[in-house]
Amino acid sequence: MPLFLVNARDKANSNELRLTNRQAHLQWAGDFSHKIAMAGPVLSDDGGAMIGSTFVIEFDTKAEVEAWAAEDPYAKAGLFDRTEIIPFLWLIGDGPKNA
Repeated sequence: MPLFLVNARDKANSNELRLTNRQAHLQWAGDFSHKIAMAGPVLSDDGGAMIGSTFVIEFDTKAEVEAWAAEDPYAKAGLFDRTEIIPFLWLIGDGPKNA
């Protein structure tokens, strides 16, 4: 199954909105742990704040990933300024490989 990289970046000054929706986001993401190769928050340069979310996830099509990402509680709450979804090929590291 193909992998996709999902990079979502928060709107400026939205830390409170992120924290308010964090538990719902983690629960939602946990429901897809069987599809997620890796995931976690993106941090500010000083590592002191979460400023986005990144996933590498398995779906058959980009349209499926787009529909999945739209259901993220963070997305529904309007946290993200932008979201990029692109095909991803895992080549190096201990994760799954598409070759």
